[in-house]
Amino acid sequence: MLLLSGRTVLQLFIHRVTSCGPSPLPKPIWVSSVLVKLGEINGATHSSFFSNVSGQYTGTMPERRPFVRLPTDVYPVNYGLCLKPDLIDFTFDGKLEAQVEVTQATNQIVMNCADIDIITASFAPDGGDEINATGFNYQNEDEKVTLSFPSALQKGSGTLKIDFVGELNDKMKGFYRSKYTTPSGETRYAAVTQFEATDARRAFPCWDEPAIKATFDIALIVPKDRVALSNMNVIDRKPYPDDENLVEVKFATTPIMSTYLVAFVIGEYDFVESQSSDGIMVRVYTPVGKAEQGKFALEVATKTLPFYKDYFSVPYPLPKIDLIAIADFAAGAMENWGLVTYRETALLIDPKNSCSSSRQWVALVVGHELAHQWFGNLVTMEWWTHLWLNEGFASWIEYLCVDHCFPEYEIWTQFVSADYTRALDLDALDSSHPIEVNVGHPSEVDEIFDAISYSKGASVIRMLHNYIGDEDFRKGMNAYLLKFQHKNASTEDLWDSLEQASGKPIAAIMSSWTKQMGFPIIVVDQEQQGDDRVLKILQKKFCASGPHNGESCPSWMVPISICTSEDPKCSKLKILLDKAETTVTLSGVGPDQWIKINPGTVGFYRIQYSSSMLESLLPGIRDLSLQPVDRLGLQNDLFSLSRAGMISTVEVLKLMEAFVNEPNYTVWSDLSCNLGVLSSLLSHTEFHEEIREFIRDLFSPIGLRLGWDSKPGEGHLDALLRGLVLGKLGKAGHKPTLEEARRRFKEHVDGKQVLHADLRSPVYLTVLKHGDSTTLDTMLKLHKQADMQEEKNRIERVLGAISAPDLIQKVLNFALSEEVRPQDTVSVIGGVAGSSKQGRKAAWKFVRDNWEELYNRYQGGFLISRLIKLTVDGFAIDKMAAEVKSFFESHPAPAAERTVQQCCENILLNAAWLKRDADDIHQYLLQRKAPPV
Repeated sequence: MLLLSGRTVLQLFIHRVTSCGPSPLPKPIWVSSVLVKLGEINGATHSSFFSNVSGQYTGTMPERRPFVRLPTDVYPVNYGLCLKPDLIDFTFDGKLEAQVEVTQATNQIVMNCADIDIITASFAPDGGDEINATGFNYQNEDEKVTLSFPSALQKGSGTLKIDFVGELNDKMKGFYRSKYTTPSGETRYAAVTQFEATDARRAFPCWDEPAIKATFDIALIVPKDRVALSNMNVIDRKPYPDDENLVEVKFATTPIMSTYLVAFVIGEYDFVESQSSDGIMVRVYTPVGKAEQGKFALEVATKTLPFYKDYFSVPYPLPKIDLIAIADFAAGAMENWGLVTYRETALLIDPKNSCSSSRQWVALVVGHELAHQWFGNLVTMEWWTHLWLNEGFASWIEYLCVDHCFPEYEIWTQFVSADYTRALDLDALDSSHPIEVNVGHPSEVDEIFDAISYSKGASVIRMLHNYIGDEDFRKGMNAYLLKFQHKNASTEDLWDSLEQASGKPIAAIMSSWTKQMGFPIIVVDQEQQGDDRVLKILQKKFCASGPHNGESCPSWMVPISICTSEDPKCSKLKILLDKAETTVTLSGVGPDQWIKINPGTVGFYRIQYSSSMLESLLPGIRDLSLQPVDRLGLQNDLFSLSRAGMISTVEVLKLMEAFVNEPNYTVWSDLSCNLGVLSSLLSHTEFHEEIREFIRDLFSPIGLRLGWDSKPGEGHLDALLRGLVLGKLGKAGHKPTLEEARRRFKEHVDGKQVLHADLRSPVYLTVLKHGDSTTLDTMLKLHKQADMQEEKNRIERVLGAISAPDLIQKVLNFALSEEVRPQDTVSVIGGVAGSSKQGRKAAWKFVRDNWEELYNRYQGGFLISRLIKLTVDGFAIDKMAAEVKSFFESHPAPAAERTVQQCCENILLNAAWLKRDADDIHQYLLQRKAPPV
C-alpha cells in the first residue's frame, strides 16, 4: 500500500510550494506517504510520555494491549464467498462456504469478525451430517467471534457455512461506499474495499491474519448496469433469478493468498486496455467519460510488468491486472492482487490539465503497487512485524522501475530528497522506532505505516543493494521469491537468500539497521602524509537534540565509500565500519584534492567533516564538480547539524548562498524545504521579514534565468523547477513574481489564457498569500467548477495561504464541508497550519474544537496521525508541547500515540533551536543588508 503520510504525499511535497515542514501516507499514504496504509482499530492504553514536558524528552512508549493470535485448530483452505451489496440502503448480504481443515477436535471455531451480524452458521464434515452452531460470542474489542457447536468437530476436512449481513460503511475501510457524481450531475455510490491491514473482517468472517492463506471463489450479485470487479477474471455472468435488475458475476479461483489482498469493486467505470509484452491483460478503470485519463498509467503498467518479470526472473502469476481509480480512498493506493485500487490523483492524468509532478507521482505509485504483486502478494510477510519488508522494498524498487521507464526524471536524486532525508529527520528523534517493530494487537499496526517502515526501509535496502551489487542482489531476490512463493516469510529469510547469493554477512549487517532505531553520524578528520591522505573515521549515534551522551552508545555495521575530486562519481575506497572508529589511508591523494565520504549519498548516516575538509568541499558546490545528489546531501547534513545545535545555523545560511549557480531541481527542492522549515521557525520572531528577504535574494537569480514560460528543449525537471522557484518567490513576496502571477491569474479566470498546469500551484499560492476575500471566493469558485480531482486537490492544498484571520477561519470551515472529499480535509487543514503562525494557531484550535468529528471520520486511523503532524509540528514554544500532550491525554488516539510523541519532541527541539540561534541569525541577516563600510 502506498500511504499519503509522507512522501507517500509526494505530490503534495514535490512542488514544495508551501512551507514544507517535516512531511508520507500510505503510504496506504503517503502516508499508508502520502501515499502511503490502513487498519484503523480502537484500543491501546495511553500513558504519559514525558517525565517533564519542559525539560528533557524521555520517550517511553505506551503499554501494549494483550493480544493473542487466532487458534490453529481450524484453518481455511478455500473461501466460497457470495456478496450482495445494496447501494441504496448501504447494507450487504453475505454467504460464506469455506472448505476448512480441523487439525484437532474442538467444539468451537474462532474467527475475525467486525461490524458483521451472523444470522446462521453450520459445519458439515466431509461425508457427515451438518451441525448447526448454537451460539455466536462476539469479542468486539478483539474483533473476533467464537462459533460454538453442540458437539466436537472431529479432525479432518469439512465445510463451514455462514450467512451474515453487514454495513457498507463510510469510513474508507472494509467494504465501504464511495460517493461520486455522474456526468449528468447525479450523486451515486460505488461499493469498494480496503482490507489492509485488518479490515477484511468487516466484509466477511475470516481468518484475517497474513499467514493464514487460502484460495477464494468470489461471486457478486450486483445491478446489471454496474461494473463488477475482483482479483481474478470473470468466468460467468448470468441473470439473478430473484430480481431482473440484478446479475450474478462469478470470478475464477484465486491463487492461495492472504485476506488483506482480497478486493471487489461495484460501480460505474470506463476503461482503457492493453497487453504487456509478456501477454498480461492490463486495464485501467476510470470514472465514466474519463477513459483518456487512464492512458498514462496504462503505459506505465504495461512497461512495468515485464521489467519486474525480468528483474525477479519470476513471471506475473495472474492472467490479468486491473488498476482502478476510487473516488473516496484514504491511502494513496493498495496492491490487492490483480485489482489495484488508487486515489484518482494517483492514477489519472489529463494530458492538458495535469502537471509534471502528477505524472511522476502516478509513475511512482504504479511502480510501487505492481512491485507488491511479487513482493508482498506472491511472498507475504508472516506477521505485521515484517510489514517494513513489504513497504520498504516496494518504496525502493518503485524508483528503480521509474528510472527504467523515465530516465529523464533523474529519480534517484529525488529519492534522496523525498525519502532518505525525511527518514533521517524522523529517525533522529528519541521517539522514533526500529524499522522492525514487534506488533501484537492489530491496533498497533497503524503506528508503523510511517516514514520509518517506508522511507528508512527503502533507504537501507538501497544501501544494501549498493553494498551487494545489482547482480548478486537479483540472484538473491530470485532465490527468495522461488523458495517462498505462495507462502509467508520473515525478514531473516530475505537476509539468508541475499547472504547465500553474495557471500557477505548480510544478516549481521542488516540487523544492526533494522533491530535498533536511529543511525550513526560519521565524524571524519584528515591528515596529509606525503602523497597519502590519512582519515580518522568514527561513528556515534546521531540525535536531533545533539550529540549522544548515553552510557552505552549503539553502533552499526556501516558500509562506507570514499571518493576524491579526481573522480567524484567513483569510489576510491570502500570499507565496512564494524567498530566505533578506524583509520584508513588513501594513497596518491595530493593536498589540493578534496575527499568526500558517501558519494551518491547512499549510506544511511549523516557526516560531520572537520572544518578543513568541509572548507575544501565548498568550491565543489559553486563549480558543480560535486554530483547533484552530493551537493544536496552536504547541505542537508549541515542543516540537520544546525538544528541539533552541533553547528551554528548561520554557517548553513552562508553555505546556502553558495548555491547561486545551482541548476538542479532536486537540489533546489531540498534547499527550499529546509528554508521552509527555517522560515516557519522564524515566524515566531520579530524578524520574519528578513528571512523572507533572504529567500527572495537566493531564488531570484534562478527565477530570472527560468522565466515564466518553457523554452524549446526543456524537459520534465525544468517544469518542476520553474513551479518550485516561482512558488517560493511568490510566497516570499517577490514583487515582480507577485505582479505577473496576478496578471496571469486574472487572464486564467477570465478565460483569456488558461494557465499551464505546471504554473497553477505557484500562481494560486502567490495570489492567495497576498490576496483578499475576493481572491478566496474566486479560488473557491474555481474549485467548485473543477471537473478533475487533481485540480481540486491543487486548490485545496494552497487555500491555507490566505492571511486574514476571518478568511483563515472560512478555509477551515470549508475543509469539513461537503465540497471536500473526506480524505482531503487533512490537506486543507494542514495547508492552513503550514502557511503562517496565525494559521498554525487557528488550525490547532479548529482541530481541538472539531476533534470528535475528525476522529470519527477517520476512525482513528493513519489520516489522524497525518492531521496531528501537519497541525502541530511547526510550533516552537515549550508550553505548546505541554498543551498538545495534555489534549491527547484527555482525547486518546491510539494509532497516533507515537506521532503525538514525535510532535511534542519536535516542538521542544524547535523551541531550543530558536533560543540558541535566533539572535545570531538575526545579526547575520541584518549584516547582509548593511551597506559595505
